[in-house]
Amino acid sequence: YYTFYSMHKFGVSVQMSQVMLFLFLGASALGILLGGPFGDRYGQKAMIWFSIVGVLPFTLALPYANLEWTMVLTVLIGLILSSAFSNIVVFAQELVPGRVGMIAGIFFGFAFGMGGIAAAVLGVLADMKGIDFVFQICSYLPFLGLLTVFLPNMKEARKAQAAA
Repeated sequence: YYTFYSMHKFGVSVQMSQVMLFLFLGASALGILLGGPFGDRYGQKAMIWFSIVGVLPFTLALPYANLEWTMVLTVLIGLILSSAFSNIVVFAQELVPGRVGMIAGIFFGFAFGMGGIAAAVLGVLADMKGIDFVFQICSYLPFLGLLTVFLPNMKEARKAQAAA
């Protein structure tokens, strides 16, 4: 709904809203490419945590930003948020060793399935309350990611396995 949001809030053309979407998707692709090597260096849990804590101030500011800042924030959000993507898959595969295919299938199936359901629910909510309201509510979603603090420390688990 980002294109509809940008056209509604800023009065930009369809073409400009597509450029804005391209910036987000391009930054997301770059974040995915950079996130893997950073995860190898700093650990998957650290990258997952960084993507949530790092994106939170930007998502909270996005609904209140002007056009120029919206484009800047959108790039930062895409870059930071997607940096955890490959790290989440690797982390989950480490939690359940030997079940790489199952974890990948669950992760992708669940992620895309929930994304489709959420898009439909948010569309209905946007029809009822307005697209601005939906973006304001969604800006708080990264707070749910703070629950990752409860994820196990896989470095300690690896050390324990190596010692055994």
